[in-house]
Amino acid sequence: MKESGGGVVRWAGLGVAVVATAVVALFVGPADLPPAAVWRGLTGDADPTVTAIVRDLRLPRVLLAFLVGGTLAACGAVLQALVRNPLADPYLLGLSGGAGLGAVLAIALGLGGAWSVPLVALLGAVIAVIIVYRLAIVAGNVLDTRVLLLAGVVVGAFGIALMGAVMALSPAAEIRNTLLWILGSFSGASWQSVSVFGVYAVAPLGVLFLLNRSIDLLSLGEEPAQFLGADVEALKRLLYGMASALTAASVAVSGIIGFVGLVVPHGIRLAWGHTHRTLLPAAFLLGGVLMVLADAVARSAFAPLELPVGVVTALIGVPAFLFLVRRWTS
Repeated sequence: MKESGGGVVRWAGLGVAVVATAVVALFVGPADLPPAAVWRGLTGDADPTVTAIVRDLRLPRVLLAFLVGGTLAACGAVLQALVRNPLADPYLLGLSGGAGLGAVLAIALGLGGAWSVPLVALLGAVIAVIIVYRLAIVAGNVLDTRVLLLAGVVVGAFGIALMGAVMALSPAAEIRNTLLWILGSFSGASWQSVSVFGVYAVAPLGVLFLLNRSIDLLSLGEEPAQFLGADVEALKRLLYGMASALTAASVAVSGIIGFVGLVVPHGIRLAWGHTHRTLLPAAFLLGGVLMVLADAVARSAFAPLELPVGVVTALIGVPAFLFLVRRWTS
């Protein structure tokens, strides 16, 4: 009963954090609006300019940041269980680099539609997954998770290098657009981008949440999982596919944002444990909170200038990454 009560308190605290973060983020922006004006803008009682700022600029931006942050955190939790490595996340396994390269190529080739960019980004993520997976296969078709992590870093770095080449060969206007995919930003958030992300992400997220027990089994190791009835190879392919689709959708609407999928799952494990039935939704909520806060800092720290949100998450994630590396190698 104590554990149940403690769990309720933790969930309630996380829910309060989600609401409070979203409310605070709505007050942040180049336009200095008092809380009363923001509330009137939400209800539609303010003048058209204020209503447009709140409803069409700030609200979709907060919602998109929350969804992307939660998605990346959930992907990180799944990938860490999949490769049984605490340092795994979409950024380090090369998925973000591959998806970002696909998005940049789509823009450079004039395919930068709201629906086409995610498709090309997904193709880039799938290609990155295939390359990383093949590099990590050793003798006897055994997947070496240590090699997988290193291969992901290399493939991701190669994808970013190719993005630089595309930018160097693109017109000035296209360079400005492609900077989004390298640095990460929610400046282009709109209700359309929220809709696009929702269409691409809802089904894969649902699959991951439904597979929570299978992910628990896989985190024990491939042999124990197979002994307990899991189809290990099919499960691995499905999880890689869902993580690729979610990463591609995230990159397509916000660019490459690292470290959220690395840091958040470990924070949740400290409070909730390793069971993915709880870990995945909790990581989704906390990842959303972290991303909304990071975007609020990016918008307000040097206003009216705006930092890339990927810079803010890196400032948080790099120290955490170094701490995890120290623990992993000690």
